[in-house]
Amino acid sequence: MSAREQVLVTPAALAAELAGEDAPVLLDVRWALGRTDGREQYLAAHLPGAVFVDLDRELAGPATPHAGRHPLPDPAELQAAARRWGLRSGSRVVAYDASGAMAAARAWWLLRWAGLGDVRLLDGGLSTWQAAGLPVEAGEHTPVPGDVVLNPGALPTTDADGAATWTGVLLDARAGERFRGEVEPIDPRAGHVPGAVSAPTQDNLGPDEAFLPEAALVARFAGLVPPGEPVAVYCGSGVTAAHEVAALAAAGIAATLYPGSWSQWSADGARPVATGA
Repeated sequence: MSAREQVLVTPAALAAELAGEDAPVLLDVRWALGRTDGREQYLAAHLPGAVFVDLDRELAGPATPHAGRHPLPDPAELQAAARRWGLRSGSRVVAYDASGAMAAARAWWLLRWAGLGDVRLLDGGLSTWQAAGLPVEAGEHTPVPGDVVLNPGALPTTDADGAATWTGVLLDARAGERFRGEVEPIDPRAGHVPGAVSAPTQDNLGPDEAFLPEAALVARFAGLVPPGEPVAVYCGSGVTAAHEVAALAAAGIAATLYPGSWSQWSADGARPVATGA
């Protein structure tokens, strides 16, 4: 299985798996900054058998200036949530959303970090699934509770001190105007971590909100990351940075996540801020 296939699954391939005996658990992570209607969207139409996952409540701990807007959840609470989703020992998981995997990647990263080996993203999400003529259903799906045991730490993380002293490439996954400090719609200060490189998450996707073709994705990161250099990624609050980590993994590059990201860094007045390109 290629690096890309370990991260992404196409609608056709997922439909075939769902028709088989060892079907993956489907997680619907409908979320977007400034919106609160993810569950309503899920109830209107979702992949058959998918379980709704609340990013703010289940994939993050309480927001604080010290920890950031989406700190990592308490491991025991994440495990309890995963059991509510029906995850068992050995479960295979596919997460999706309706925004190019920008939110679903948070579930992908957390479950990989928590020790699950077979977690993928539906490439192109709900829109690509529907465009392929594949079925959706409405209403709530409540699975039989699972018994999965999570063991956090399987993927690397860094903190603000680590980001400040990172010796490789530190990628900033936010939009370019936020990186440059031209606008800052939500966090305390505008700008970026000194030494970081702008690499907007949106550029991982094509116009259909599916990930770039393999060669294009590899070329994108070849222009950002010298061979063998350690890579860390941050964004506004650690959500879309997970998408960048997934894209890097699909291109065969392992990366470290800074979960606190800019929301944590910019709230600390002792941390320096850089602006411009």
